[in-house]
Amino acid sequence: MSSEHLDLADYRRRVFAMYDALRHDTRPGPMRAVAFRSAKDRLFGSHPQSPVPADDRTSFRGLAYWRYDADLALRGRFEPDADAPGTELPRSREGSMGFRRIGQVAFEVDGTELALGVFWIEGYAGGVFIPFRDATSGTETYGGGRYLWDSIKGADLGSEDDELILDFNFAYHPSCVYDPRWSCPLAPPENRLALPIPAGERLTTPHE
Repeated sequence: MSSEHLDLADYRRRVFAMYDALRHDTRPGPMRAVAFRSAKDRLFGSHPQSPVPADDRTSFRGLAYWRYDADLALRGRFEPDADAPGTELPRSREGSMGFRRIGQVAFEVDGTELALGVFWIEGYAGGVFIPFRDATSGTETYGGGRYLWDSIKGADLGSEDDELILDFNFAYHPSCVYDPRWSCPLAPPENRLALPIPAGERLTTPHE
């Protein structure tokens, strides 16, 4: 008999391995994206802990993505904020999870200077969390936003010195997009970008 807890441990192990392979992949960006996306599609379509509901997995044909855009494969300077208080981010449904804003990451898109708040998950072992919304949210992507980082669950794009990797080609939807039983933290107001970020995961059909 399968154990739900062991299945979940295995799922997280596989996600960590996917991101480890991504960080160590030295091929050109489009090839890295194809390899990562193929591995994620296989995981979503077959694993018992996939966020895709069990009844939908046999018909699952892969996630929808924008074409790789090298101009959105960025690095951002991390600016720490040691005095920021703890907070709770909005969620897709009931439940709460504590976060602490640890700073912001500054970057530039098409000549526009932007910044996103960087949060630390106040749970066991913690983790870096960077959600965001943009001008595609609510139409081409989920209205509550997407994630760039969630290192407590293995989604870690890497860092070097005071810079974080902000490759929007690997931006992804939270689990609640696939099944409303999940309660997912959403992007706070400060992480809502006014311009579109047409990279990473997208919706197959527009909806909120």
